[in-house]
Amino acid sequence: MSEGLAGRGEFDAVVIRTDYTDERAWQAVVATLPQHVHVVDAPSWSGASVDDVLTATRDADDLAVVFLADPTTMRSAPPALLALTTLTPEDCENDEDYTHLTKSGPTFRTTPPGIPDIHANLSLGNLGFEEYAAWAGESPDGVYRSA
Repeated sequence: MSEGLAGRGEFDAVVIRTDYTDERAWQAVVATLPQHVHVVDAPSWSGASVDDVLTATRDADDLAVVFLADPTTMRSAPPALLALTTLTPEDCENDEDYTHLTKSGPTFRTTPPGIPDIHANLSLGNLGFEEYAAWAGESPDGVYRSA
């Protein structure tokens, strides 16, 4: 299932399409994506779960977060992609550290303009996933929007 991940630029965020039910909705999502996004549009990802994506991206270098275009993304306006941390308990010093870093959960929703901000800051370690998840949680609709 790692199809489509090869060829990603070193600084590119990754958007993986997991919903193949509406091509028109997908094209609308693609039209909103910012520059420097590596789009994975391979039917082998159809219906992939969060766990499937984590397993498939585990060995990807410098990938702190992936963004999924799932059924919710395709039905929301503006599109709200699912941001998924690639952090696992094995990446942390202990379970307490992992719990702290994912206290709002391993996912949250973001609009496409938030992708570069989230990706860059997580990659550089300027901000943590938990901070973005908390900001998304403070939004009335639970979606992070870049300032």
